[in-house]
Amino acid sequence: MDAILERSHQLKQDLTDFVYDAEDELAQALETYAAVKSRRGSGDNFQQELIIDSFITEGRVGDDSPLDLFIQSHQELSESDRKLIKSWHRTFIGLFAITKILPDGFEFRNWLTDKHYTVKPDNAQKLQEMSRLKEGEILLTRISPVTDSYWTFSGPYTQMGKLGKPKLAVAIGNFKENYKEHLYGDAPELLEEAWQSVEVYHQQFLDFFGADEVTMPGYQLNKKIAEFQEILTKKRLEEAGIDPSKSLEEVAQEAGIGEEEIKAVAEEFGTDSQAVSQMFDNKNGTSKMVTPKVDLPAELKKAEQLTAISHPRWGQMFLPTYFKMKAILEAEDWQSVEGAEKLIRFYLQDKSINAFIWHRLAQQYPTQLQKVLQTFLQRPEFQLQTDLDALLQEYNKPIEPELPEIASVPIHLNNLFQEAVVEVHKSKPKEKSQKQSAKGFQK
Repeated sequence: MDAILERSHQLKQDLTDFVYDAEDELAQALETYAAVKSRRGSGDNFQQELIIDSFITEGRVGDDSPLDLFIQSHQELSESDRKLIKSWHRTFIGLFAITKILPDGFEFRNWLTDKHYTVKPDNAQKLQEMSRLKEGEILLTRISPVTDSYWTFSGPYTQMGKLGKPKLAVAIGNFKENYKEHLYGDAPELLEEAWQSVEVYHQQFLDFFGADEVTMPGYQLNKKIAEFQEILTKKRLEEAGIDPSKSLEEVAQEAGIGEEEIKAVAEEFGTDSQAVSQMFDNKNGTSKMVTPKVDLPAELKKAEQLTAISHPRWGQMFLPTYFKMKAILEAEDWQSVEGAEKLIRFYLQDKSINAFIWHRLAQQYPTQLQKVLQTFLQRPEFQLQTDLDALLQEYNKPIEPELPEIASVPIHLNNLFQEAVVEVHKSKPKEKSQKQSAKGFQK
C-alpha cells in the first residue's frame, strides 16, 4: 500500500477524532448540521456515519471548515499533509458502478456524471472487506482524492448489487431525492448547464405567458400549459434535427425504432398509447409529430383558481391555494377568513411551499404578513425582515433553491431513463444505429 494512502488513513482518523472531541463552536456546528441532515435521512447507521463524514468536508464554523480548523490547530503537519487535507474539500458522494477490479482497489464510473475514477481502500481491513465486490455492482459512497491518479473511500458505503436499467434509474431517482445538492458533485460544468436550462425555461415561460405569475381556473391553465409544452417540444425537435411536419411513423423508421418502443417512451411522458397507435395507423400519412400529452394532476385541473409561478432558480410551481393566501393577507381581519389558520399551517409545513413563495408574499404584503405570523405563531416580537428565514428553517425549508425538476439532465442519463422505460414495457432493445452524438444536456 502506498505510503501516502496509509498516511491519508491516519490523517482521516485524527481528523474524525478532532471533530468528535470538540467542545466549542465546532461541536455546536456539528450538532446543528446533524440535526438538519437527520430530518432528511433514514436515521440508520449508514446515514449517521455519512453525516459525520460529510460534515468534516462540508460543515462550516464561521468562515472555516473543519478541515481548516484541523490544520490551524496542528502546526506540526508537513506541507504534504496540509496539501492532502485541503484536497479533501473535493470529496463528494456518488452512485458508482464498479467497472474493473484491481489488486488494490477498483475502477469506478459515477453514474450521475459519467466520470471515471480509480479508488483504493486506505487500509488492509477495508480492502479485505471489499474483496467480495464484483464488476457491475453499484455502490453509494463518498470518495476523496489522494493523488492526481487515484482516490480513496471517505466514509461508509452501501452495496446495491448489480442493477438492471429500470432499477438503476430508480436508484438515480432516489439519489436525486435524497442528495439533490450533490447531484453533479464532481461535474460543476454539468451543474451549471442544468441551472442554465432552468433559466432558459423561465424565459420561455415569460415569453409565452407574458408574466412570471398567472392565475386562472385549473382546467384552463391545463390547456395553456399544454400549448406551452407543444411550443417547447417543437423547438426541441427542430434543435435535434427532427422535422415536426413528418408523421410519427416516418420519424420512427428513420430512427430505426419500432412502434412498441415509441409507445413505451410516450406513455412514460404522458401520451396515451392508443393515440400513438392511431398515429401509426394513419393511412394517409398526414399525422404529424405531436407533443406528449401534458396533463396536470386531477386536483390541480379541478382547482377553482390555479396559480403558476416561474422563477429562474426555483423553477416552476403550481399553487391551487395561492389566491386564498393572498385573500387572507388582503383581509381587514384575517382571522375571519374561513380556513385561514389551516392554510397558514399548510404553507409552513408542506414542502411544496418553498422559501421563494414565502419571500414573494413578504415582498408583496410585508405589513400584513408580519401581523398574521405574529398572531398565528403567538410571537408578538416576530419581525418579518429579520426572522423569516429562521422560521422557514424551523419548518425544514431550504433557504437556497435546489435544482428544480424542470432542469435538463445529461444525455447519458436521458438515454438510461428512456432505455429503462423500454425494458419495463418489454419492448425491443434499441438498435445500435441509434447512438446519439449530442453532448451536454437534454430535457
